[in-house]
Amino acid sequence: MTVPRAHVEALPDGSEVNLGVWIMNQKGRRAQLTADKLAALAALGLNWAAS
Repeated sequence: MTVPRAHVEALPDGSEVNLGVWIMNQKGRRAQLTADKLAALAALGLNWAAS
């Protein structure tokens, strides 16, 4: 899955989340993420979390 850094996701309650920034932050911190968190991200389709 490729998400541009500027991607903003609109939530059903009307709020917005800077999803692209969040994903880039998680990717940058992958060395500190627990195995459970990496597995959850990999299950969502983030291939970099599976390696």
